[in-house]
Amino acid sequence: MTLSFQQYISTLSDDKHISSLAGIGRGIEREGLRVKPQGGLSEHKHYQSLGSALTHPNITTDYAECLLEFITPVSNSPEEAIAQLRDTQKFTFSQINEELIWPMSMPCFVDDDDKIALAQYGNSNVGKMKTVYRQGLKNRYGSMMQVIAGIHFNFSFSENFWKTLKKLDKNNDEFQPYVSSKYFSLLRNYKRFCWLIPYLYGSSPAICSSFLQNKPTPLPFKKSKNGYLYLEYATSLRMSDLGYTNSEQSALHICYNDLDGYLEGVKEAINIKSSEFEKIGLKVAGKYQQLNSNVLQIENELYAPIRPKQVAKSGEKPSEALQSRGVEYIEVRALDINPFSDTGISQQQVYFLDIFLTYCALVESPLLDCNKQNVYERNMDDVVVRGRDPKLLLNDQGDEKSIEQWGGELFSDMQQVAELLDKAYGGEKYITALAIEEKKLTDKSLTPSAQILDLVVEQGQSLTQFALDKAQSYREEALNSEYQFYSQQYFIDQAEISLQKQNEIEQSDNVDFDRFLDEYFE
Repeated sequence: MTLSFQQYISTLSDDKHISSLAGIGRGIEREGLRVKPQGGLSEHKHYQSLGSALTHPNITTDYAECLLEFITPVSNSPEEAIAQLRDTQKFTFSQINEELIWPMSMPCFVDDDDKIALAQYGNSNVGKMKTVYRQGLKNRYGSMMQVIAGIHFNFSFSENFWKTLKKLDKNNDEFQPYVSSKYFSLLRNYKRFCWLIPYLYGSSPAICSSFLQNKPTPLPFKKSKNGYLYLEYATSLRMSDLGYTNSEQSALHICYNDLDGYLEGVKEAINIKSSEFEKIGLKVAGKYQQLNSNVLQIENELYAPIRPKQVAKSGEKPSEALQSRGVEYIEVRALDINPFSDTGISQQQVYFLDIFLTYCALVESPLLDCNKQNVYERNMDDVVVRGRDPKLLLNDQGDEKSIEQWGGELFSDMQQVAELLDKAYGGEKYITALAIEEKKLTDKSLTPSAQILDLVVEQGQSLTQFALDKAQSYREEALNSEYQFYSQQYFIDQAEISLQKQNEIEQSDNVDFDRFLDEYFE
């Protein structure tokens, strides 16, 4: 038996259950390009004083050498998670020779893919594999798509919360399978409602013309007086066909009804051959061009706005970790970098995400077939390119609804969740956060995408200069601030430890790279 949304709200608000909601875990992964103070991508390698990109727990790189990624550990407080991110950025700014961190998702200054250096992780087999994987991404999709930056928000409920829900549901399953099934319930609802995320937080309605590199696009771009390309009602071009999409993956049918079905879909996907990618070749002149010619080289290549996750052990694939130990947390991947926040994501956003994801976990969650999943994906596609269009209607299980109407229904329900979380944590932070976001439904000018287009189109400002001014301001603020959670010595120590760990990994290799890859894919 599973309780209804109203039954969950009523029962969890009871004093003996409310504390189970107070243990939410959050982790943030923030990407950001290193750029020169006057503009242009940094050509400097990953700074050794930051430590090893392979093994550092907080500071690494993503696709390119100049694409930083900051990672916070699991925190039970939104304030603490943001403080950890600020400290990590503060130390980084002190080590990168006056370089800036580009405060937007879509890159600028890049007119040649070959100027984007692939991230390097040392001479170990695992380090080489990470670079070859990126070489494959470059050959498949081009480097430009890979230097788009985003925020990944990792979210989990406490063990106490799941035990409470299991008891309320009078469920007799084993604990971990129950938890995994409830996370998949959350995932299905997220897919249904996730159009709300780019509407509220999409911050990439315009791009530098250099991004397209004269390639044709079906999107009906307009051009601002300063030469920027934009869509009048767009929210997040990062999430459109210009960004993190893969036409080869469009035929994959990965089901979100349960863990076994999901893993079966992923396993099938990583073994599907691609005639298109086969043309690239595996090795050319003795140099690897990709890890393999499958639709997915490895599981990480699966582009999705949300993922079920389990912390993987050394050498363990993500699907193996899920198969072995079930779902531990979920990773939200539909967030643009917020250019109006020094950390790329604000505390206010974290409060709202807590509400939204808790709502997705508690509200009824019907099983999904492929047709329904396609409908939800079309809703998302529509919102990223025309989310502020007053004529836009979304499909809610066969009913056509405006964003204002459907959003109003969701916010009415989420009001009850916000009240529940405020009762669990104390104060009125959640109610306040929700009220701020709700105003965007009726006043589209409050959305970050509308604010950016106002700057670029109505005021005729330079998007590039706006971003550089923000980046310079955030750098100065960081360097003039005090450490809140970590210390400078912590980062110095971690840099040294991470370099030592990388050296140990390199020394421990006992097979050549070809054999290593054979064994990995076996």
